[in-house]
Amino acid sequence: MTTLLDGRRQSGGRVFWILVLGLFLGGLLTLLSEVFLPDSAGRDFLTTSVAASLGPVHLDLVAVALTLGPLSLTLNVLTVVGVLVVGLVARSLI
Repeated sequence: MTTLLDGRRQSGGRVFWILVLGLFLGGLLTLLSEVFLPDSAGRDFLTTSVAASLGPVHLDLVAVALTLGPLSLTLNVLTVVGVLVVGLVARSLI
């Protein structure tokens, strides 16, 4: 269980979904800003990202073989804004 700023306890699943939806919203905002904003320093600031990846993970059991990956996460200013917006909306719905 995690505790938010107001002291209420939230489940891990709720926090997970807030992060997932926030990352999707941030990705959408990034794509829209790349399409509609003119070339400028502001656009470069909003769309410059940092990426982290985890190479393919291979699990080989006798009966089943499973390969996951590569998994990657790309963060920029708009993805953080997306997570904050979804978090604030979810908080206001409580």
